[in-house]
Amino acid sequence: MDLGISGRKAIVCASSEGLGKGVAMALAGAGCSVIVNARTEATVKATVAELETLTDSTITGVAADVGTPEGQRALLAACPAPDILINNNGGPPRKDFRDLDRQAMLDGVTQNLVTPIEMIQAVADGMAERGFGRIVNITSLSVLMPIEGLDLSSAARAGLTAFLAGVRGQFAASNVTINNLLPGKMDTKRLQGGLAAAAKAKGVDYNVVAEAQKAEIPAQRFGTAEEFGQTCAFLCSVHAGYITGQNILMDGGLFDHSF
Repeated sequence: MDLGISGRKAIVCASSEGLGKGVAMALAGAGCSVIVNARTEATVKATVAELETLTDSTITGVAADVGTPEGQRALLAACPAPDILINNNGGPPRKDFRDLDRQAMLDGVTQNLVTPIEMIQAVADGMAERGFGRIVNITSLSVLMPIEGLDLSSAARAGLTAFLAGVRGQFAASNVTINNLLPGKMDTKRLQGGLAAAAKAKGVDYNVVAEAQKAEIPAQRFGTAEEFGQTCAFLCSVHAGYITGQNILMDGGLFDHSF
């Protein structure tokens, strides 16, 4: 399917690996000029080189921490008028809620609530003026279903969801959509780290824990960054202009619900 976004400009935050990289790859494959982002120059250069090898699109790397004002300015300097914004950022590490001090909580909220709002503030009006915009926030299954040790991440991402529910309507008539994409158990380093920690705590092999968790998922497998990226690219396409304010769950059926 032609997504109709060839030539569009996209900023993909935190896109050197995992789900962010999968999105950057899919958008580049659809013909977008893509800004990829990581905190270190070496990582950014490697990602740019890989995407340039695999696609014919223009790829620009920005080494910056999107969670800081300086990092956001660097991204927007590289692409002052994006057509597509993918908000993504690392979340707080797994931790018992009793061990969270005030600074840790403030940092988590900055990462997963304040930062995406600031990026949307910077680009949404320009998108509306130009008559096209796609904003997708990568949040988490934990917005809907508690995940042990991720209480802070869950709260910040749920807060973002609620905040944007009151914002999205201001832009829909200008062909600017705001949606959230909620990954479940995706085969990324973050999941692998959690599986390794669980295996160590239980004194069992990593594969034992991984297979047990796969068995809980109706699809009987973990998701991939590639399929996640393609779904996100569709939400950015011309075909998705009537989809806004939605929480699109990608979890292989793990979250058991009717509505």
